[in-house]
Amino acid sequence: MHFTRRNIGLLLAPLLALLVWWLAAGLAFEARTVAAIMAFCLVFWMTEVIPLSMTAFLGVLLAVMLGIAEINTAFQNLGHPIILLFIGSFLLARSMTRHGLDKRIALYILSRKYFQKSLFRLFFGFSFISFALSMWVSNSVTVAMLLPLMLGVTELVHQPDSKTKSPAVYFLLGIAYSASIGGIGTIIGSPPNLIGVNYLAEQGIRIDFLQWMLLALPIAVVMYIFLLLYMRFFLRKSDFNKAAVLAYVAQEYRQGKKVSKGELVTMGVFLLAVVLWLAPGVFNLLGLQTAYSFMTTYFAESTVAVLAALLLFLIPPGNENDGRGTLTAEDLVKIDWDTILLFGGGMALGQLVVTSGLADVIGLAITSVIDPGAQLLLVFVLVLLVLFLTEVSSNTAIAITFVPIVIGVLHGLNLPLLHPVLGVVIACSLAFMLPVATPPNAIVYGSKQIPIGSMVRTGLVLNLVGAAVITVFIALYMSF
Repeated sequence: MHFTRRNIGLLLAPLLALLVWWLAAGLAFEARTVAAIMAFCLVFWMTEVIPLSMTAFLGVLLAVMLGIAEINTAFQNLGHPIILLFIGSFLLARSMTRHGLDKRIALYILSRKYFQKSLFRLFFGFSFISFALSMWVSNSVTVAMLLPLMLGVTELVHQPDSKTKSPAVYFLLGIAYSASIGGIGTIIGSPPNLIGVNYLAEQGIRIDFLQWMLLALPIAVVMYIFLLLYMRFFLRKSDFNKAAVLAYVAQEYRQGKKVSKGELVTMGVFLLAVVLWLAPGVFNLLGLQTAYSFMTTYFAESTVAVLAALLLFLIPPGNENDGRGTLTAEDLVKIDWDTILLFGGGMALGQLVVTSGLADVIGLAITSVIDPGAQLLLVFVLVLLVLFLTEVSSNTAIAITFVPIVIGVLHGLNLPLLHPVLGVVIACSLAFMLPVATPPNAIVYGSKQIPIGSMVRTGLVLNLVGAAVITVFIALYMSF
């Protein structure tokens, strides 16, 4: 048998599950079984033996077959309102891509003279687009859209006979890292955000769209500013051909079509969704409780996402497609169903970690060796642990697995849940060292322009800074 990553996973998963079952002999049957299942699933997730979503389903199916979950309730998370939020936001992103609105926004910004004056400003333009778009559009879609545009630019700015280093590596890493950082800024920006919000809701803690932004966006902005300063250090060693950049951007801009009705419809629906998402939080801040209650009851985040998607299917983008909607049936198959199904199956797994008592067992074990007074150290250790675990597995899978455990730890220490859980959830998206850590990393690594050593070295510094920044902000929030 060839020792491929997949074959190693097939061999290691049952062995690790049996080892965990043996080591957990003192636990109740339910907790012991869930521990073995989670060990099995973690290996499958890390080695990608089967699609990530199917691993989550396999875990739940094993729980049903072993008698620790009821088939009638095991998969009910597939109908969770947050699944609808996923589907709606993915369809909004699909409409942007289909009608070219995302690329038009990128080209418009890059055609501004400010970004054409130096290599660093050009990098700032690309990275800012990635940072801002990824708050509202899938991180992977954002990076995939920017990648071909930027590869063309970096070929122009670097002369073949130049003795300086090509900026391509740092431009590519920059848009990947900016997308990951920007994705923490809104609830819909990254799947772990939604997972964390849902787990907190199960604990009776509700976070609205605006409240999440007020807590997470400052962390994202600080991380993005550090990224700019960090990349500027590397980019100063590269040359810059301004004339070639001007010509390239002008050519791309001339080739662009006039603004289509599809783009206008997509932008209009997108802005409507953003307003409706933010409105409850604004009403809450203003003390308008009647309006807040009305919006949260009738226009919850999931409702707004589905409404936006339906409007895109209903409103035709002019006469060019025979009266069909801005989105069509063909677009339904092109959204990220693997992530959607992973969320549904994974949430069921995470729920088993809690209901079986395993989360509390792990929480008590950790709290027995940590001083309850050392809250700052605890948050830093949890954030750092999750951040580096995410390097070798899907950030969604890590969030599903470890957020319930973190909640168990916090319960064991009688600590408030909101801010530490927020820190751990954000850490799931700030892994920068390896291609498998996040979809943006994988996409830019696939361009064959980035040596793995460069990604590891550059990402390690950002990992450590990210853990420190998250810890400082969480400590600040917990002090109020």
